[in-house]
Amino acid sequence: MATPKNAMGLRKVRVRKTLKARENGRPRLSVFRSSKNIYAQIIDDIKGHTVAQASSLEEGFIAAKKTGANKAAATEIGKLVAERAVKAGVKEVVFDRGSYIYHGRVKALAEAARAAGLKF
Repeated sequence: MATPKNAMGLRKVRVRKTLKARENGRPRLSVFRSSKNIYAQIIDDIKGHTVAQASSLEEGFIAAKKTGANKAAATEIGKLVAERAVKAGVKEVVFDRGSYIYHGRVKALAEAARAAGLKF
């Protein structure tokens, strides 16, 4: 029987396996969300390093006392990571939602990144 923790791990592995088959050398936009914050990073798996990253723990969010646990914060993080990626020369990525459903904050981050210039 699958426990919730085990089910999330299995889902994450299944998503990553699908991404590996479709990536064609493109970097991966990986999303992690916790109950209070949201993080996004663009990872070049071929070279093994992070090209761009953004999170709701950055100084701008903390100084404004904004929370990372809502869609507005996810939208801002999506725009920010996309701007940094375009500045670094990355325009096409594959979206790695991890074990999360494409809904709510994850969807808001993805749509904001698309609007800011990333293609996936």
